Amino acid sequence: MVDLRVLPADDPASRTLLADYFEMRGATFPGQYRPVFPERATFEPPAGVFVVVFDDEGEPVGCGGIRRIADGPAGTRYEVKHLYLAPSTRGRGWGRLLLDDLERRAREWDAAELVLDTHHTLEAAGGLYAASGFGEIEPYNDNPNATRWYGKRLRP
Repeated sequence: MVDLRVLPADDPASRTLLADYFEMRGATFPGQYRPVFPERATFEPPAGVFVVVFDDEGEPVGCGGIRRIADGPAGTRYEVKHLYLAPSTRGRGWGRLLLDDLERRAREWDAAELVLDTHHTLEAAGGLYAASGFGEIEPYNDNPNATRWYGKRLRP
């Protein structure tokens, strides 16, 4: 059974998963990929949360977080960051489980909107976001690694 655990972004398991994610992105990114390891405080409540996915053998296999950013037109806004699952786990629905968990946490903090940015080459991620109710929005940041921006209203 998969287990989702809140861990600090600088926990060894979190750092290892983030390093794997950054390595994968760097190897497939067209151009220069500029990763930034997040500061611990970025993903500490109420500013945010970082969640690590553990497989049925207790191994960390995925991660993702949400962080509060500047309010948008709808109100309180949180951003999904560093959503990653090890390639060996893909296709099991764990990405959707993780994204749903992050959305639930944002709702608990009364977020009006959840947003994220991604790169068009991450086709599976784009499919996950669309299937989870995210729609394309205008850019809300100047992330040089992003080519697409998505948002989801969480309350009217």
